[in-house]
Amino acid sequence: MVKSLWDSLCNMSQDREPIVESFHFVCTLALIVGSMTQFSDELESVVDYSNKNLTHVPKDLSPSTKSLSLSQNSISDLQMSDISFLSELRVLRLSHNRIRRLDFGVFLLNRDLEYLDVSHNQLQNISCCPMVNLKHLDLSFNDFEVLPVYKEFGNLRKLSFLGLSAAKFRQLDLLPISHLHLSCVLLDLVNYQIKDGETESLQVPNTNVLHLVFHPNSLFSVQVNISVNALGCLQLSNIKLNDENCQSLIIFLSELTRGPTLLNLTLQHIETNWKCFVRLLQFLWPRPVEYLNIYNLTITESISRETFIYVETVLKSLKIEHVTNQVFLFVKDALYSVFAEMNIRMLTLSDTPFIHMVCPEFPSTFAFLNFTQNVFTDSIFQGCSTLKRLETLILQRNGLKNLFKVALMTKTMSSLETLDVSLNSLNSHVYDRTCAWAESIRVLNLSSNVLSDSVFRCLPPKVKVLDLHNNRIVSIPKDVTHLQALQELNVASNFLTDLPGCGAFSSLSVLVIDHNSVSHPSSDFFQSCQNIRSITAGNNPFRCTCELREFVKNIGQASREVVEGWPDSYRCDYPDSIKGTPLQDFHMSPLSCDTILLTVTIGATLLLLAAIGASLCLYFDLPWYLRMLWQWTQTRHRARNIPLEELQRNLQFHAFVSYSEHDSAWVKNELLPNLEKDDIRVCLHERNFVPGKSIVENIIHFIEKSYKSIFVLSPHFIQSEWCHYELYFAHHNLFHEGSDNLILILLEPIQQNNIPSRYHKLRALMAQRTYLEWPIEKGKRGLFWANLRASFIMKLALVNENDVKT
Repeated sequence: MVKSLWDSLCNMSQDREPIVESFHFVCTLALIVGSMTQFSDELESVVDYSNKNLTHVPKDLSPSTKSLSLSQNSISDLQMSDISFLSELRVLRLSHNRIRRLDFGVFLLNRDLEYLDVSHNQLQNISCCPMVNLKHLDLSFNDFEVLPVYKEFGNLRKLSFLGLSAAKFRQLDLLPISHLHLSCVLLDLVNYQIKDGETESLQVPNTNVLHLVFHPNSLFSVQVNISVNALGCLQLSNIKLNDENCQSLIIFLSELTRGPTLLNLTLQHIETNWKCFVRLLQFLWPRPVEYLNIYNLTITESISRETFIYVETVLKSLKIEHVTNQVFLFVKDALYSVFAEMNIRMLTLSDTPFIHMVCPEFPSTFAFLNFTQNVFTDSIFQGCSTLKRLETLILQRNGLKNLFKVALMTKTMSSLETLDVSLNSLNSHVYDRTCAWAESIRVLNLSSNVLSDSVFRCLPPKVKVLDLHNNRIVSIPKDVTHLQALQELNVASNFLTDLPGCGAFSSLSVLVIDHNSVSHPSSDFFQSCQNIRSITAGNNPFRCTCELREFVKNIGQASREVVEGWPDSYRCDYPDSIKGTPLQDFHMSPLSCDTILLTVTIGATLLLLAAIGASLCLYFDLPWYLRMLWQWTQTRHRARNIPLEELQRNLQFHAFVSYSEHDSAWVKNELLPNLEKDDIRVCLHERNFVPGKSIVENIIHFIEKSYKSIFVLSPHFIQSEWCHYELYFAHHNLFHEGSDNLILILLEPIQQNNIPSRYHKLRALMAQRTYLEWPIEKGKRGLFWANLRASFIMKLALVNENDVKT
């Protein structure tokens, strides 16, 4: 695992920039990861007590603990009883404590221990015993006089990383581990003591990576010959140079860079003047190093023109990141020309105060240039015709503003395929002239600028991958016709309101359009873009209305490999009642969204309701009630035309009697005699109705002129339509006059089921009102007549008085 990792880092291909950011980080992190990979999946219990101000190992640890961190505490001693019960312990971190002495016998019962870090302590000596499973052992940054390597170390056949420190070296100090195959060796030389006139030697076992750390505040003055037979990557940290000791570093590197296997050299935290820096580069130019990385470079004293001879070199890449220039007055060409004329394939100058880069005087070998985070302006490489081999140009985080000039810059770069000008201040104002891009550009990154819609009229004609995210694009013009080769388009974090169709992008297969203002995307997107294999459109303010149904249907039918972020990133933003609802849970019925279907449905419903209403009207005889109401209204209207003296006439009868002709015998033989003998005047239709008037007018007139209305109920009554008319008008008069003027006499029993449904008023009256029932037994009839006559006592005098007046 570790070997393959370092092979990939140190043996870079010819066409790519070396991916080595910091060897201090790589050695200490990547190798840790590599050494722990085999058992990382098995870690079930990880305990972190780092930075807790502990002076002793906690006693309450679980016996199943597999990883324990006690770093950055104040622990000064480690006993077997502290960790012997942790039989499953595999990782132990004790760095940055106050441990002075360590007996490896304390780990006798921790047979599975694979990772031990006791760096940055105060260790002066250790006693050793076999720990055959160790893969990572870090004893660096301690107070050892000599390298603490004992013959027992030779049994650590699984060891991958070894960190050591010492004040002096002996050539055979590392002999006990010479047969081991290490991935990384870290030598801490911070406390190395200089011996006047004496040079020491140290033979380092074969390793992929050797990292040497010097004192950060002292001038480089190491007097030791370090040799290694097979070395892939070398890193030196904390190098402070001037004119006097510059040669010391060159001599020190002579032996280490001699072997043909050294591919990668990294110098980190280096402080030097310009003259020494150029000397160092000149020394390394013919060496077998292929990748040279310099991080945190500080230039001091002065910068003057130095002669640099670009001899034949195997160096493929020079990377310089984070430059601090303490020289403010200097001839710009003295600095820039050294880099511009380099005969290498890849050059990176990032995070520097450089404001310009000159054009190479002769045809350049550069295939890769990375000038990220400088202060370059639109004048960079204008009119430069010597970069015809350049394939990749990165100008991130500079001061570029004019897109037209950026395009013009590339015109003579006939091999340029990838251009990254993101994180600038580029705008795309409409220009009178056509943008003159290099036709070879296939990948263009214009993200994080201030570009608007017009950028689509100033793009390379054969671009395949276009990144425009985080700009100010509101819409994609419909008349874009020259991007038929475009395959991947990223317009995320703009202000687009709809998905672009593929009419102008017939080859489009990848679209990223999340974080825009797309509220109701076009439903025909997938029909227009048949070649889409990936779309990212989440985190937009979707309006969950009818217009969105077809899009949700189409995107839901696509596979999750095609729709990135589905369904979590696709949520309703409107209306507020369903805000935050995933689109996959948003549903609207076809009826509410189809106007024609909705109209037809409403029409059919209304017709059905009309049919039901008509049926109910017929069932309850509504036409009859309407006709009666009309006649009542007409009669009342005619009554208004009667002279006032006639309207002032009062009641004429005590009772109006309504009965069926079949019950006339009972009325004439029983009812009339018993009422009229007590001077109760009774109105009967056959003797009192006025000839010439309609029956309805007579009914209404005499009901109004009668104090009470008596209804003789029987099975014959409910079969008589005229009887029902009389009942209707009497009941209507009850509400009109506000009096209780109905008397119901049940002559014969009537079953509720036998009453026709259209006589629902009769049903209601029989259910709500008290009626007098005609008794079959003669002995009860006296009480019947008494109750009936009692209904007329209150108004008897009034009627008689009116009778006298008439």
